[in-house]
Amino acid sequence: MRQRFINPNVVPLEDVSAAIGQLAREAEVSLEYPAEAVADAEAAPRDFPHLPDRRDIPLVTIDPEGSRDLDQAVYIDFSHDAVRAGIDAAPTCVVYYAIAALNMFVKPASALDDEVRRRATTIYLPDRSIPLHPEVLSTDVASLLPGEDRPAYLWRFELDGRGEVTTTDLELVRVRSRAQLTYTQVQAVYDGEEQLPANVPDDLAVALARFGRLRQVLEEERGGISLNLPEQRVARDADGFHLEFRQLTDVEGWNSQLSLMTGMEAAKIMIRANIGLLRTLPPAREKDVEQLRGAALALGLVWPAELDYPAFLRELNPAHPAALAFMNEAASLFRGAGYLALPVADGQAGNPELGADASLEHSAIAAPYAHVTAPLRRLVDRFGLETCRSVVAGEPVPTWVTTSLGELPALMSAGAHRTSKLERDAMSLVEALTLRGREGEEFDAVVVDTLKPRKDDPAGMERGRIAIFDPALEVEAVGARVPAGTKVRVRLTNEGDGPHFSVVE
Repeated sequence: MRQRFINPNVVPLEDVSAAIGQLAREAEVSLEYPAEAVADAEAAPRDFPHLPDRRDIPLVTIDPEGSRDLDQAVYIDFSHDAVRAGIDAAPTCVVYYAIAALNMFVKPASALDDEVRRRATTIYLPDRSIPLHPEVLSTDVASLLPGEDRPAYLWRFELDGRGEVTTTDLELVRVRSRAQLTYTQVQAVYDGEEQLPANVPDDLAVALARFGRLRQVLEEERGGISLNLPEQRVARDADGFHLEFRQLTDVEGWNSQLSLMTGMEAAKIMIRANIGLLRTLPPAREKDVEQLRGAALALGLVWPAELDYPAFLRELNPAHPAALAFMNEAASLFRGAGYLALPVADGQAGNPELGADASLEHSAIAAPYAHVTAPLRRLVDRFGLETCRSVVAGEPVPTWVTTSLGELPALMSAGAHRTSKLERDAMSLVEALTLRGREGEEFDAVVVDTLKPRKDDPAGMERGRIAIFDPALEVEAVGARVPAGTKVRVRLTNEGDGPHFSVVE
């Protein structure tokens, strides 16, 4: 008889797929695309000979392992630096950033357009993704796959020696990506452990690092905030799914600066023309920052009075339990993000989604910002890209864009709520399946946040959020109230409604 060896932290593929499928159905999220919308996608044009040909630019995509919905391709050219001497106007760097042109495939007011508006975002689940667009578009003819001719919005930025953008241009063109690279692959190249494919510029990793570091310094100077928290993710292998915490690579940080820079420049274009859609986040309230100072003190962290909130966060190492707990607490300030449709009257940014006192700025980025770099996965980007292209070209913004701007904030809000709930529920489900059969075991954990007792708990048990590193979990626990950052021992039980953790006295 064949024996089956079971890793207690690995969940069989079939268990996860069946349970997540049920979750999606309960959330009324369509797993299949409507036939009429798929027919629209399949009938969309494939060739665009009328577009300017920029296939000579050696673009590459850099994404997570296994990605097929490739929105962005990049080429960073520092060769101008060599001829800069004596030419003050010459840029230090030119960045080409190509973004998939979904409006070339989605006809306004079609069945496909209606379904994309209803979905609003791609949903990423442990065993599958539920795409914003039919797969014939999202992972095939609209995706910037290597060796394939694609329509794309091509941003061209000239940067000075500090990394500041001095010139921005945007046009709709044909491009061809040279290679599909991964974050870990480019990181290994930068670390001297691997080599790039022969058809990729050999300075890619170094150029990305140089660009990213310049932009990170500018981010620090303007007071932007990036939380470098370990990422809880569901990893898949031949045996099934397991949970792990993964620290982001340097390459991911540098690469994210491309989208940040592009979104900031797009916002400038929209604000100058008073048309478009901004991504906004209200600033943290002073009393919330003061509460964070108290939390830092309770955790034994020294927060010098002269350091502001963003600067202090950059000083922390999430590998230390107290710092990890503080950074989780700090994440609570990043709430209230929304979209603001332009035009606005007399510079007033009133918006039903955000309130009458809404700002044009995204406080975590410390600048105005717009979503324009992920149109395969996010509805609003298609409209933002065409807005910017039209403004840069001196053309009227198309009616299919202007008539939709006022509707998009509500569509995105509903889609984001649906997506975050299903993704959160799916993660909780995998956590529960991972722990199945381990009732009674004890685990080492770190308290990352303290919570008030539940109103429906007659015993008034103290609660907290804990991080367990093996298996990789961030869950709620009950028991003695201990400060965030404290290492504790917890015991797993199952009371009929799923796994529960309690602090061992």
